[in-house]
Amino acid sequence: MAGTEENLKERIYNFLGLNKTVLALSIARMSDAMGNSILFIIIPIYVTRMQDIYFHLPVPVLVGILLSMYGFMNSLLQPFMGALSDRLGKRKLLIMAGLVIMGLSTLTFILAHNYFHLLILRTLQGVGVAITIPASMALMTAVTKKETRGGAMGVYSTLRVIGFAIGPLIGGFIQVHFGFALTFIVGAGFLFLAVFLVQIWVDDVTMPKDSQSQKKFKIFDRSLMKSGIMSTALATFVMASSFSMVTTLENEFNSRLGINAFGFSIAFSALMIGRLIFQVPLGRFSDFIGRKPIILMGLLLLGPVTALLGEVNTLLQLILLRVFQGVASAGIAAPAFVVAGDVSTSGGEGRQMSIITTGFGLGLAAGPLIAGLLAVVFFEFPFVTLGLFCWITAWVIYRYMPETIERKSTLFTKKKTYHKNS
Repeated sequence: MAGTEENLKERIYNFLGLNKTVLALSIARMSDAMGNSILFIIIPIYVTRMQDIYFHLPVPVLVGILLSMYGFMNSLLQPFMGALSDRLGKRKLLIMAGLVIMGLSTLTFILAHNYFHLLILRTLQGVGVAITIPASMALMTAVTKKETRGGAMGVYSTLRVIGFAIGPLIGGFIQVHFGFALTFIVGAGFLFLAVFLVQIWVDDVTMPKDSQSQKKFKIFDRSLMKSGIMSTALATFVMASSFSMVTTLENEFNSRLGINAFGFSIAFSALMIGRLIFQVPLGRFSDFIGRKPIILMGLLLLGPVTALLGEVNTLLQLILLRVFQGVASAGIAAPAFVVAGDVSTSGGEGRQMSIITTGFGLGLAAGPLIAGLLAVVFFEFPFVTLGLFCWITAWVIYRYMPETIERKSTLFTKKKTYHKNS
């Protein structure tokens, strides 16, 4: 019986493309996401209750700037940190260093007394995540096989999504019942837990050095910027912008729908339900039918769903639309990262994966800022704008993204071949 159970476990692991390092990185990423996402719900409320702001701007704009600072700093530094990851080959060390910086800066929110302090802390958090993510994605690429990478990335993304789903709920509940200080302590605690998990579970991988990687090292190497890399970066940018923009307008949603921070946190986390249900199946499905069709379907769905967010009149409507945003995001996230892994060049994984994660980080930064600026015109404007941009991006993906899986099959055969494509 024990042998049968062990055999079943091994078959599941092989089917999903799992191994010890993938599971370890995925669980650590879940803890990290919980610590970070707690702040998504807390920051908009924290700003409105802060006495010393110094900037005479509308509150949505102030909140948008603060939320975006994290993403912009993250995106600005990721190419350099990706290059550092390739140069040093010390993926694990960089992951842990970034997590420590994020944990300390989150804990220091307790000592912030004005808006300028918050800007500094959000900048430090952006530095921390910029160090962590390229190294994590490069390590994931190194320890997965192309034939099952979709499943492995699906598991990684799913556990990360679980963290993002639980974090806002915890943050909203703690803030309502216990105040801000404990919320920041709990958020930092999850980040330090991630450091511990990486230390005991993750083994670093020595990257092989081929003739290509022995050439003169460049931080910005144009030969690494393939069409597959750049088009997936655009897809992740649009995806992240679309689902992050609601955070800036939390106070407006709360007023229009008659809800509090905990109610908004439920709606915010509802996006993760769709991600949780569909992320692994769609990631694994992309190993069979191709990455490109899944990404296209995700973008085509994300457009109208995002546009309708500005029309909601009840909390239930907001929750349902966020669920559908999650389904669409599940069709974009894992397959997009898999395409980047498929076309990556040995010795350049850190720099190439940093382009994708930079797109995601810029999306997290641009979404709240776009919402804060365009909502000044009228509330629905930012949602309609991003919805249209989703469809424009779908055309770009259709036109320029290569398919990294070429299926040579009929109705009666399942034969498929894998190849790299630029």
